[in-house]
Amino acid sequence: MNNTNTTPVISQDIIKSITVDYKKTAIGIIPKDWEVKKLGDLCFDKGEYGINAAAVDFKNDLPAYIRITDIDDDGCFSSFKKCSVDDINSSNFYLNKNDIVFVRTGATTGKAYLYNENDGKLVFAGFLIRFKIDVNKVNDYFLWTYTQSKPYWDWVKTVSTRSGQPGINSTEYASIQLPIPPLPEQQKIVEIFFTWNEAIAKCNTTINSLKDRNKGLAQQLLTGKKRLSGFSAKWEMKPLSDLLIYSPREVDKPREPFLALGLRSHGKGVFHKVDFEPNAIAMTKLFEVKENDLVVNITFAWEQAIAIASKKDEGGLVSHRFPTYTFNPKTATHSYFKFFILQSFFKSMLELISPGGAGRNRVMSKKDFLKLEVKVPKIEEQLAIAQVLETADQELKSYETKLEALQLQKKGLMQQLLTGKIRVNVK
Repeated sequence: MNNTNTTPVISQDIIKSITVDYKKTAIGIIPKDWEVKKLGDLCFDKGEYGINAAAVDFKNDLPAYIRITDIDDDGCFSSFKKCSVDDINSSNFYLNKNDIVFVRTGATTGKAYLYNENDGKLVFAGFLIRFKIDVNKVNDYFLWTYTQSKPYWDWVKTVSTRSGQPGINSTEYASIQLPIPPLPEQQKIVEIFFTWNEAIAKCNTTINSLKDRNKGLAQQLLTGKKRLSGFSAKWEMKPLSDLLIYSPREVDKPREPFLALGLRSHGKGVFHKVDFEPNAIAMTKLFEVKENDLVVNITFAWEQAIAIASKKDEGGLVSHRFPTYTFNPKTATHSYFKFFILQSFFKSMLELISPGGAGRNRVMSKKDFLKLEVKVPKIEEQLAIAQVLETADQELKSYETKLEALQLQKKGLMQQLLTGKIRVNVK
């Protein structure tokens, strides 16, 4: 999995139009051969509200119930917590091909979902509004894609403002004015988006595969179930006190704003609080963090708030609740423990030495932390294992970087194509 060149090649399909081919309209400058149409004029109805019925445990013989929370950020149906609806009137609210639903109230007002037959039989809830798209006037996918554009969300922000929570009713949705190219151009634009979506989907598939591979590889190598070639020495149980050195670096609290550090739970690493105001904390003494330190948040250690500091964290300050440790160069290396501390079995160990109730009542014992016993290889094998895992991690990161680039490229291209700033060759 070392080929990250997944950028779609579609440049021959895109041509820039000449300035004189544009015209001024109520929604801005658009191509001369485009029209401005209201959503309601592109649909068979003016918007229908969904069914108000109680959700029940999901059953295969009942239609699934799509609610506000079921529409994800990509405008897809998320069935993570799928439920059903059992109501005598539910058949009147089935979604069909070419149906699009919009969220009408709440923080997610404006989100839209285009019905996908692969999602099965769906009934839409009362806080959603359905429009039946007339595909003889507009391509359904083109219309849905427009709901992800900046002009659309600018409109949502303006129209949804209420004295209470945000909201847009069916009349307001029906009145939104849209830039509509001829159907052949709509279809060509949709084909380009499909090409981009396919590249993004392939990249996502590779990322998920690499995550599974890396997780399995780490579990095998960090427990000794799988050994690297050239290593046969027996692993030993050692207390962390043999591997770590408690290394507090006490400093006076700065008088000027400074870099404060925190730890995310679930092994998500260090985060920065830049230009942190000294007056925001009552403590007069803080502690300096150095690159490659092991840092623990004793308040949320049970939630795996632990990390190895990187170069960019160097010099950041933490409170006494974030003890720092360096590694004994004869027995341990930070590069190995960067992966070791993320393992589920190590999280379980941290939970055991963090007694009490939930949240801030579960404070890890620093004394017990150093008493924890772990099975580790000699340092030469630690370094070799770390190199294998780091190489695998870098491959994953390269695909994640590629995915971000593809998503940004698609977003930029979408803004250009949906407003006619870039035209497509339909011949």
